[in-house]
Amino acid sequence: MYYSLFEIFAVGIGPSSSHTVGPMKAARRFVENLKNKGLLTKVQTLKTKLYGSLALTGVGHGTLQAVSYGFMGLNAAEMEPTYDYLAEVMQNKQLSLLGQHKIAFSLSEDIILEKDITLPEHSNGMTFCALDENNNVILEETYFSVGGGTIARQDEINLRIDRKPYDVPYQFNSCRELMQICAQNKMTIAELVLQNEKAIQPSHFSVTKNILRLHHMMQQSIDIGMQKEGYLPGGLKVKRHAKEMYERLQNKFANNATDSLTAIDWINIWAFAVAEENAGGGRMVTAPTMGSAGVIPAVMRYMERYGKFNSETERKNAAITFLATSSAIGSLYRSNASISGAEVGCQGEVGVACSMAAGGLVAALGGNNNQIENAAEIAMEHNLGLTCDPICGLVQVPCIERNAMGAIKAVNAARLALQGSGAHIVSLDSIIKTMYETGLSLNRDYKETSLAGIAKNALSC
Repeated sequence: MYYSLFEIFAVGIGPSSSHTVGPMKAARRFVENLKNKGLLTKVQTLKTKLYGSLALTGVGHGTLQAVSYGFMGLNAAEMEPTYDYLAEVMQNKQLSLLGQHKIAFSLSEDIILEKDITLPEHSNGMTFCALDENNNVILEETYFSVGGGTIARQDEINLRIDRKPYDVPYQFNSCRELMQICAQNKMTIAELVLQNEKAIQPSHFSVTKNILRLHHMMQQSIDIGMQKEGYLPGGLKVKRHAKEMYERLQNKFANNATDSLTAIDWINIWAFAVAEENAGGGRMVTAPTMGSAGVIPAVMRYMERYGKFNSETERKNAAITFLATSSAIGSLYRSNASISGAEVGCQGEVGVACSMAAGGLVAALGGNNNQIENAAEIAMEHNLGLTCDPICGLVQVPCIERNAMGAIKAVNAARLALQGSGAHIVSLDSIIKTMYETGLSLNRDYKETSLAGIAKNALSC
């Protein structure tokens, strides 16, 4: 089923799409439901229960703050990263629902971490309960954050399967169908996506203009990340490295040093810059998640630096082609597997980002549709089984380095595919199916719980 490019790439506040963006959306939707039912001003107390992965790693992932932002009715795309929106909550233990109705509220007392309970529908579950002055339940709803910032209420949990499809000219449920449609209509994957988006978006909405806006925001994250220094929030005392890596490489050039692998150094710097900015709670573009947001921007910066473009127009067209193609690949993973680290491990986040980036790069560099599929398949094939085990529940170690490794793998997968005709034995559909099956078979402790793997053996929090 087709997912819009603007679902795959969405703006939010870091560090996690499933633990920050999703809960923020769910909390806002809950209080908007209260308002629509005429119940908002009757609310005296608001209680939240977080389950499964949200409870186990929510503190490190910023879930408690995200839920509070949602109750306040904030929009991530419009938030000023340097402004303290929780000052009143922390100082006076008060929160204004949708900015209209104040209630007493405490992050530590009104948001309950049910670490021993995982709801059967999904590991990222949350229940909101509004109570009146007599402690009677006004409204109670359970939501799930199913990956990439997408949410589903309990009665909508089969959203991935049962969601109403978009009315688009080219609907596809598999890569095989996608390739057949493109062949029949003599179009590239990017051209197909652009036609679908024009059918979805309102008439005043410029698809290409907004794709370039997303690209600009991604590249802006690189530039911001390369300028910042100091330590990331949380108890690990992780130092930002992108700026010093950048300065070291600049000094290397100043001394006329030569190194045939300099491109790898640049990719590492760019991926680090975005991943560090995400870990610091900056404004990001999901690609397809926050935890993997550094992969695609780094590969796109590589494309712009090393691709042979003769004009700014060619560069812009390459960026549009890249993002449109990679969104189609992301749509396949969303439809037939998962991009939630809590459901399938990090293969669903960095692995999917790597696959999307590899296909997007091939398309932007002029590869054919078969080569695009080949690149996307190669990239995921070598991320299968990648666990999600962040130390102390923070999107820092090993997440930042994994973004860099994912970007490098994406570039190599693209180069391998471009060296061939596009003929390949393993299909992308079979790899997506394998990834999903592998993810479901992973022990729960290796799926964004911080109970095993590196999170358990590297150090204790």
